Amino acid sequence: MNLANFGMDSITLAGPLEAKLRASKAAGFSQLMLWAKDLAGHPGGIDEAVRVVRASGVRVTGIQVMRDYEGLHGALHDYKLDIARQMLLVCRAVGAPLLMVCSSTSSHASGDMDGIARDLAKLATLAVPLGVRVGYEALSWGRHVNQYQQSWEAVERAGHANLGVVLDSFHMLANDADCTELDDIPAHKIALVQLSDYMWRELRSAEERLETARHLRVFPGEGSHAKELAAMLRQLDRNGYRGDYSFEVFNDDYLQFPPEVVAQRAYRSAKWVTDQVLRRSLTVLQATAGHPAMA
Repeated sequence: MNLANFGMDSITLAGPLEAKLRASKAAGFSQLMLWAKDLAGHPGGIDEAVRVVRASGVRVTGIQVMRDYEGLHGALHDYKLDIARQMLLVCRAVGAPLLMVCSSTSSHASGDMDGIARDLAKLATLAVPLGVRVGYEALSWGRHVNQYQQSWEAVERAGHANLGVVLDSFHMLANDADCTELDDIPAHKIALVQLSDYMWRELRSAEERLETARHLRVFPGEGSHAKELAAMLRQLDRNGYRGDYSFEVFNDDYLQFPPEVVAQRAYRSAKWVTDQVLRRSLTVLQATAGHPAMA
């Protein structure tokens, strides 16, 4: 893991697409996770947005987010499949190697895991000729898939080389997830790791969970779960994950700041991860029976 593995999520930054790209690059990031609406909402149209991104020299981590895709039937399934095809075309246009799919919250979606796996495999197959990988994330309030272990179960059942799982630290922390089961996921099947924290130790209601997720996340190193985040990141590193990390920080306060200010906070967070988390890993690796690791 090094700083080149880290990037921001465009949802974290205020301002137009050009300002987000400039701020991210100026802070020291070489990549940026883009929300499709940043492209579709560009005043010059999506073609101009694509030109701006490609001219910036910033690598696109991926495009998000495909919602409520899996587990549907009939006309609903056909509709969502058409939307997914369009999002894959956006990925190809902007050079994004990943389309993120989050677990469905729809009351119309089936919880049949074999059906969910088939739908994900279908999308992964469609993405192959476009050079795009599909990543599946468990929302902590997903109707049927709301734990990272369940998202991995769906990906494993699908058995598709072009499909991986997306791990999101917020949803894992919100669910008090057992991170020891990360050992069950091969590193090459992790498509992306999204990082954020929040300021309180527990979420007391479903409403507070949603409010925190959508408006009050903070960067790693700023919140109340540094110990848990550090353990999760060390475990991923030990397990061989060498892919990208994206700071997905929904925070209404940050949207009131210039994007350069927020991008600098993100860069400090990346340094916190690499300098603190990995330094602790090195201490553990170097410990011997006669010289135990420092606390």
